[in-house]
Amino acid sequence: MAEELVRAAPLEAGWAALSGGDWERARASFEESLAGGETPEALEGMGWVGHMLNEDRLTFDARERAYSLYLERGDKGSAARIAAWLAADCLLFRGEAAVANGWLQRAHSLIDGLEPGIDHGWLAIHEGHIAVALDEDTGKARRLAERAVELGRVFGAPELEMLGLGLEGRALVSEGELDEGMRRLDEATTVALQGEATLLYCVAWACCYLISACERVRDYERAAQWCARVGEFCGQHDIFLLNTCRAHYASVLSWQGRWDEAESQLNAAVGGLQASRPPMVGDALARLGELRRRQGRLADAEELFARSETHSLSLLGCAQLALDRGQPSEAAELADRYLRRFPDPSRIERSAGLELTIRALARLGEHERATEALGQLREIAAQARTRPLLAAVSSSEGTLAAARGDHDAARRSFEDALDLLAASDARFEAARVRLDLAATLSALGRHDRARREIEAALACFQELGADGESARSEAMLGKLRRTRATLPAEAMDTPLGGLSNRELEVLSLVAEGLTNHDIAQRLVLSEHTVNRHVANILRKLGLPSRAAAASLAGRHGLA
Repeated sequence: MAEELVRAAPLEAGWAALSGGDWERARASFEESLAGGETPEALEGMGWVGHMLNEDRLTFDARERAYSLYLERGDKGSAARIAAWLAADCLLFRGEAAVANGWLQRAHSLIDGLEPGIDHGWLAIHEGHIAVALDEDTGKARRLAERAVELGRVFGAPELEMLGLGLEGRALVSEGELDEGMRRLDEATTVALQGEATLLYCVAWACCYLISACERVRDYERAAQWCARVGEFCGQHDIFLLNTCRAHYASVLSWQGRWDEAESQLNAAVGGLQASRPPMVGDALARLGELRRRQGRLADAEELFARSETHSLSLLGCAQLALDRGQPSEAAELADRYLRRFPDPSRIERSAGLELTIRALARLGEHERATEALGQLREIAAQARTRPLLAAVSSSEGTLAAARGDHDAARRSFEDALDLLAASDARFEAARVRLDLAATLSALGRHDRARREIEAALACFQELGADGESARSEAMLGKLRRTRATLPAEAMDTPLGGLSNRELEVLSLVAEGLTNHDIAQRLVLSEHTVNRHVANILRKLGLPSRAAAASLAGRHGLA
């Protein structure tokens, strides 16, 4: 009896250290306990040390040995619990779906004849998570999650209740049941961050469910609120987000325009997952590829998408790259391939693929098919009701209206999209819509407002570091200036008709009130060259001042 008490002290210390996030202290305590003889409890704890430190061999050795010792003791429930965790390990660390299924089936064989208890809940959690992660079987995941919540509440196991709520919420959101899904996710995250659960891995797992669900429906406002709380929790407990969660968190940062922070999180996630859990790295690679695409680093983006080519996000990224490069047929094919992965028309995940499909088909002139896709997107957005998804509908309506030549309808749709995105603090997306709006305004002959929209977009892109979009904005400005510098036919017989195209361009900017220094920056010329152009303009027009030249330009439709 005395010997058992001596061994119990380091065992309890090890589990306490795990709850506090002190992995090395936990390792030392479990090693001390095991030095006096193997117990499945100490080995189970050591398995958690390996899991949290991403040590593949330690995780499997400790858990497989714990499984065997629980069986030898006749504790089938505990053996089944360990078998369920080993199923998850096989997927996370090694990507071995068949082996994971073997462990799940073994857990069922051990536990199915026993009275319901906590261990049944753990099996339900893992089986439900695997169902939705591998097969997108949200119905099965939801049923198993409900069972886990019930068992967690009956037996006072907050980890089970928390993860069950998170899994159920994630499944409901994917099915379009946003209100119910988000209620469960909010509750699960509250349990996680209020310290009701002691397994920190499960705390992080529950937070990941919420962040990923928010991302699916573009509810970045909710995600941002919770991410701030998650950050506080991690700081207080000296722990970090799981690498998979970091990748989702980076998408929230990217949406907010915090690209440097997003890049840091993604690089950490890619490095951590490549070193410890290679099967899981595709998601982080695809997200880093999307950030590179937004930055205008298209070759880097293409390489990252190629490294994660089977991931759904990489299909979307490659489709967007094809559109960026003026290849709408390829973009439409890639978007269709993505959509075939989610055949249920109500699935939230379809929204991104539908948005790309509409843009690609509009460029191809396939307006009927684009209209059909727009109808599906409207139905999904009506379920979700998040501002970014409603903005996606408005933007898509504008794209299709512009393709049909109805530029006034396109203007209204793009304005609605811009208002929704601005309210969501979606800086990059709002700037992209500004360019679409500017093109429509230009087609309507409203060049002054078109210029202002392009300049606002350009300022945003430059601040973010979106070099590709900055270049596109500058090209649009140049085209707009050339359009505006073309004299109306009735002005050709005036003194303005004797000016060169460059002089007309400079004069139009003088008429806008720009200084020579401003004009030099706008046209990428030296200030000396602009001074010479202005002097030549005044000489050719026989005018004494810039103000007189600007007035003449305005009277003849150049300003």
